[in-house]
This record gives sequence, C-alpha cells and structure tokens, in this order.
Amino acid sequence: MALGTYPRLNKVFVAQPSAPLIRIDAVKTFSEAVAIGKATTAEALDIFDSLETVAVSDMIGPWRGSSFPTDHPLDGALEAYHWHGKRFDTPEHVHPLIFKTMDGSTASVNPLWTLPLVSWIDRLPIPKSEAMGNIFQASLFLFSTNQSCARLRSVIYRGKETATMIYDSLPINDIFRKVDDRTVLGLMDLKGMECPFFFVLQRE
Repeated sequence: MALGTYPRLNKVFVAQPSAPLIRIDAVKTFSEAVAIGKATTAEALDIFDSLETVAVSDMIGPWRGSSFPTDHPLDGALEAYHWHGKRFDTPEHVHPLIFKTMDGSTASVNPLWTLPLVSWIDRLPIPKSEAMGNIFQASLFLFSTNQSCARLRSVIYRGKETATMIYDSLPINDIFRKVDDRTVLGLMDLKGMECPFFFVLQRE
C-alpha cells in the first residue's frame, strides 16, 4: 500500500483479510505497519527515525488522531474515550486533547486532571469498555476548557530537530515526524515511561 493511499485513520488500525502477508519482524515502513495493523516498539522507532522532520508552522490547524498500535497499554484507550485529535491555533496556543461530545461536536479537555495518574499510565490497567467511554463522554463538561494547555516548539529528539508539542502541566512531549503532507506520526515521550506511545495525526 503506497503512502497517501491508505484510508483515513479515524480508529485503531485493524488488519484486513486482504492485506498482504508481511512478517511482523519485517515491518520497515509506515504503510506496512498500517497494512498489518501493528508494529513492535522497536519497529515503530525505526519507522519514526526514517521519517522527515516537521516544521512548527506545518502543524498549525486542526488534526484528527488515532493510535499506532505497538502493544502499548495506551493502545486504543484514547479512542475508547472518544478522542478526536489535537488543535494547534498558534505555537503558543495548543489544545492537546480534543474529544467528541455526545451531540457530535468537540470539546478541548484540560489534561491537568490526569496529573495524579500520569506516573502510573503504563503500569495500571486502563478501562477501555464502551460503558466507561460513554460515562467519560457524558462528563466532558467537567474537564473541558477554552484555554491553551500546551505549546509548540522545535526540539532535537533522537538526533533530529522537529516540531514538538510540550504540555504546560504534564511531563510529556509529543514529537512529530512527517509521513506525508497531511499525516504525521507522533511519539509521546513521558518521563519515566518504559516505552513510548505512538499515534497518528491527519490534517482535517
């Protein structure tokens, strides 16, 4: 599957029966990982390192998000809670966690409420049931905000300088690499987390 021809990534990747049979230990490109539906952390890092960097200016605007499964505890969790994506209004004004509301619109969530859980995010089981997702969605008004909760900066990570989203209140950086003009692969770097969490953003 050539880059730019894969379907819109608005949910967790699912391997299709018609997808080519590619050995998991041979995954080398983003499109191969999409075709298979997953990659190992090591493969994802190799793919990430192979991609071009992204300018801060290229991230401005709204983006729809989805997981890039690597058997990380967070895989599928954001989707279960009706995650929509991220919005970069300016380098100084960023909305890192945008969720779908019950009426079909979106709301920006203040990530500060997750602070007590952040250090355990990859060590505790994360409920991913439809019921829990619906409860969270119905409670979005308790966590929503109109204020910026992050910034964009150009940061050197794994030897390359690229656009990075820095949370205001959490020890988390989201580093971006370019797949194509409308798609970036993101890597969530949380201090103390054993393995990075990968995700995909597609420009709306």
